[in-house]
Amino acid sequence: MSIDVKLLARVCEAPGAPGFEIAIRKLVLEEMKTLADEISIDNMGNVIALKKGKSSDKRIMAAAHMDEIGFIVNHIDDKGFVRFHPLGGFDPKTLTAQRVIIHGRKDIFGVMGSKPIHIMQPDERNKAPQLRDYFIDTGLTKKELEKHITVGDSITRYSPLMELGDTVNVKSLDNRASVFLLIETLRELKKSKRKPAYDFYAVFTVQEEVGLRGAATSAQLIKPDFSFGLDTTIAFDTPGSTPQEQCTALGSGVAIKLMDSSVICDFRMIRYMKKTADKHKIKWQNEILPAGGTDTANLQRMVPGGSIAGAVSLPTRHIHQSIESSHKDDIKGGILLLAACVCEIDKYDWSF
Repeated sequence: MSIDVKLLARVCEAPGAPGFEIAIRKLVLEEMKTLADEISIDNMGNVIALKKGKSSDKRIMAAAHMDEIGFIVNHIDDKGFVRFHPLGGFDPKTLTAQRVIIHGRKDIFGVMGSKPIHIMQPDERNKAPQLRDYFIDTGLTKKELEKHITVGDSITRYSPLMELGDTVNVKSLDNRASVFLLIETLRELKKSKRKPAYDFYAVFTVQEEVGLRGAATSAQLIKPDFSFGLDTTIAFDTPGSTPQEQCTALGSGVAIKLMDSSVICDFRMIRYMKKTADKHKIKWQNEILPAGGTDTANLQRMVPGGSIAGAVSLPTRHIHQSIESSHKDDIKGGILLLAACVCEIDKYDWSF
């Protein structure tokens, strides 16, 4: 299976820390021009693209968050070193030796620095690193730096996409892989000239990494009857893992979420998604994520009476690092599964 890797690279490499989704939103809006019937942006910055269905009796919503984990500048010291506060969850050890971009009046590149191991005390060497141990070195003096950046500017990681075998490797596959999936689902519907069974709201949400915030407001606005969260999930199929820890594996198919720490997916939706995948010969695997939440939770709950919610998940190695990896076939399978699900959802018996 092939995917548009050039578009995926543009989607992943565009900056967009939580609350600063300007560049990625602009890219999404450009792609939606020829794919959606109506496009709007709510007050939080969520992009809502409507693809009209065969019927307006019910509403379908799919949400992929545009934001990526990042940082915000909170101090520039007298020597020009930048301190920061995280926007989203970081494992501090993954920051060592990373390149970043500070997005001010001008983009400024920098590197994550910390105390060299050569001058650490023995007790320091044995301690897990903390976020406070890191600073950003731009090579500029404070005077030079303050011409371009200030406290409150966002920071993202620098990691261009590369292909490794049948996988793609880049920062922010969480969750730009799903942003790509949602764009390409609309493209697939246009190419195949299929209409969703009901009006289909493709929503690109903001601020998921800091509390599923954009999904809450957009779900309240749309009030979907059926909803699909779109996100990455852990593929712990690497050395040292055990079968019960694996969660998912790269190349074993798109994952159908059963639960994570924020949601238990509707059993009817799980059955429907599996049945649809089997019907279309789409390779799939179960997903139970013991920790971590997704927009699916707010799609399910932030609607009067709730919505019938499920999730398309993309297995990803090295998650929340700048070297995330996903398999091209799993991404393509996710596109085909979501497209089939939104078109055939009226054919299923949704009774309890």
